[in-house]
Amino acid sequence: MTINIAVILFNNNKKTMLLQDKYIAIIGGGPGGLTLARLLKQQGLQVKVYERDADRNVRQQGSTLDLHEGTGLKALEVAGLLEEFKKHYRPGADKMKIINSQMEVLLNDHAVATNENFGHEHFRPEIDRGPLRDLLIASLEEDDIVWNAKFKEMKPAGAGWELSFDNGSSAYADLVIASDGANSKVRKYLTDIPPIYSGVTAIEVNIYNAEKNAPALWQLASGGKLFALENGKTIFFGPKADGTLSFLIGLKVSENWLAKSNIDFNDKSQVALWFQQEFADWSSEWQSLFTTDEIWIMPRPMYHYPTDQNWESLANLTMIGDAAHRIPPYAGEGANQALADALELYEALCLGQFETIQQAIASFELKMRARMIEITAETLQNTAVMHTQDNLQFLLNFFNG
Repeated sequence: MTINIAVILFNNNKKTMLLQDKYIAIIGGGPGGLTLARLLKQQGLQVKVYERDADRNVRQQGSTLDLHEGTGLKALEVAGLLEEFKKHYRPGADKMKIINSQMEVLLNDHAVATNENFGHEHFRPEIDRGPLRDLLIASLEEDDIVWNAKFKEMKPAGAGWELSFDNGSSAYADLVIASDGANSKVRKYLTDIPPIYSGVTAIEVNIYNAEKNAPALWQLASGGKLFALENGKTIFFGPKADGTLSFLIGLKVSENWLAKSNIDFNDKSQVALWFQQEFADWSSEWQSLFTTDEIWIMPRPMYHYPTDQNWESLANLTMIGDAAHRIPPYAGEGANQALADALELYEALCLGQFETIQQAIASFELKMRARMIEITAETLQNTAVMHTQDNLQFLLNFFNG
């Protein structure tokens, strides 16, 4: 058999030629955007991540994430970061309890031995968002991330885009990738398809120094996840390595409930009064959620994009993560699908056999939308059943097989 070395070299070079001498801008420095930057930089490409935060330490990062085989963990492995991830994930944080409104423990898997580990399809190691972001940032060069760059607008410029930011700065990019989250400001340049309200609104609560400020709840969590639910309402929470206890209080309400409620969510006393009334049939011990002043509260109506969304693919713009397919958090898929997007877009642009960037992007977007049909449907089903009257029994049945 004769091997044509020239043909092999031509095909390999062709894979990376699409983005050679191109300026790539990733808007948003979350897990998806940073992972994509890492993957593209490994190919020697010119990439900048534009992040609205003033610096890496300016704000508290969100709740703990569980990464899955085949999506989140696979992306980190290809990016050469899986061993670094293993240094920072939290063994045991994937253990969980299910309790009812009276804080009675109905399922506890902390004492159950498991052989699941990296490489097992059901292993879902947990990591706090802060350490995950830190290891991704550390994998890039210092000037790969432009801080204090809150996206304002962009205008066509030649074959690419002229980007403008709130701080008055600007930049040119041949290819823009929107990774700026559920409230993306870049998405509108690609499609005007609006999000759909899921029927559920959640109140996110972070208690700092929780071992001191909410000791009973901290102890109840036992270092893992805790699902408290009954009669259509949910309180899901878990501790973080920095001592924070993160809660998500969910209930089925109308889309305009926040406006009609007249609750000032910056005023802890108003939120505590609402909770006392809304959860009056729950144990009074839940009131310890609001006894400390070391607390942060944010309402979050849950939206999603339609499963049949479609748009015309462009040669100089695409999007990943929540910007492309926001979903509620009740299946643990948001960050994992963002990382899967990063990996698949990288593969299409750098490893695919496409003649043009537009062909590569079109292939990626088709594959991404097809993948998200099932993921979105599953997430919406979970969101709905978690907030029905028999939600507690549903979850017990689910984990009991």
